[in-house]
Amino acid sequence: MAHIVILGAGTGGLPCAYELRDALGRDHRITVVNGADYFQFVPSNPWVGVGWRKRADITFPLQPYLARRQIQFVCDWVTALEPAENRIRLRSGGWLDYDYLVIATGPRLAFDEIEGAGPHGGHTHSVCTVDHAELAHADYLALTEEPGPVIIGAFQGASCFGPAYEFAAVVDTDLRRRRIRDRVPMTFVTSEPYIGHLGLGGVGDSKGMLESELRTRHIKWICNAKVTQVTPGVMHVAEHDDNGQRVREHSLPFRFSMMLPAFQGVEAVRGAAGLANARGFIEVDEIQRNPTYRNIYALGVCIAIPPVEQTPVPTGAPKTGYMIESMTTAIVHNIRDELAGKTPHETGTWNAICLADMGDSGAAFVALPQIPPRNVTWFKKGRWVHWAKIAFEKYFMHKMKSGTSEPIYEKYVLKLLGIARLKR
Repeated sequence: MAHIVILGAGTGGLPCAYELRDALGRDHRITVVNGADYFQFVPSNPWVGVGWRKRADITFPLQPYLARRQIQFVCDWVTALEPAENRIRLRSGGWLDYDYLVIATGPRLAFDEIEGAGPHGGHTHSVCTVDHAELAHADYLALTEEPGPVIIGAFQGASCFGPAYEFAAVVDTDLRRRRIRDRVPMTFVTSEPYIGHLGLGGVGDSKGMLESELRTRHIKWICNAKVTQVTPGVMHVAEHDDNGQRVREHSLPFRFSMMLPAFQGVEAVRGAAGLANARGFIEVDEIQRNPTYRNIYALGVCIAIPPVEQTPVPTGAPKTGYMIESMTTAIVHNIRDELAGKTPHETGTWNAICLADMGDSGAAFVALPQIPPRNVTWFKKGRWVHWAKIAFEKYFMHKMKSGTSEPIYEKYVLKLLGIARLKR
């Protein structure tokens, strides 16, 4: 009997546990290790930030749902990996041995790279976790009582830009419904070289369509922006040209700010030589396996993927839901094959699909593959995307509670968008 340990129980780790149980049956032991005792549906955090969702709407306790599938759950933080010994150290002081390890931890949020950034000891908010979104909501309510300037966007080095656009549009929609939008100047500050770059070099006419969206909503923007410091109520921004030269300094006052951070790998993986790169992201080959430790696989935001292109101010490449789903399936098939004495060969599909809610409308894009040149480039806007994302949230939460492992993107999302399934 093999023991497979999964680090992380998010939108990659939890489906991976279910898929492994379905693929391996009851012949092997599966353990999920997570620092929190609950699952959170991260894509809904922007709604939590403005009060359109509560924590209970997008979270549930992990233990009972994993137990139904005969999957062991350990609620603890991992402090170190010892891959040569096939074990991990837990904060509680114990060790956990494994035959195969799947790393799906998500990122460390690198607020400390910018003085004054972040919700803990800094002056900006985040919607990267449900805890951060709840803190943002508290200050957002204060904003509605005492309106003032708002700054939303993404710091240099960020790789996940979609939630910033979502949150800006959702805030705009909510303020208009409260009839105080006219008292809240809004600025979008981003490290992207242009609006709609998204860390992907643009998708179709994402530049024109998202510029139009911001312009229609009276949201100003600053691109090629590097935030040098955040002080109470003021964001200090250096704007750069296309050659990376600093051309303008801005001191932007704000009453409320939500800025997405750059990501790093979690601390626990950094001590093992050959496992992670300089920023702590796990190195993987084409089958999602670490080249040095061949019984370690990784998926999602924690893996090392180079930027799509060099930009004047650093940006990273996003890891979207379709990519994570595809990586998960590849890993499950490869572990199953290895246990059966076969050579693993399944590869993930690095395609990008995103449903971005805009409060009263939405934007959907597809980039197949993620890195250009592409076979499919597709970008659409409309109110239907708003409803599609709500439906996706409800279905994904249902899927995670029911313990099923069917591929949502392959089975439903591409069909919803009217795009034929493409082979890798």
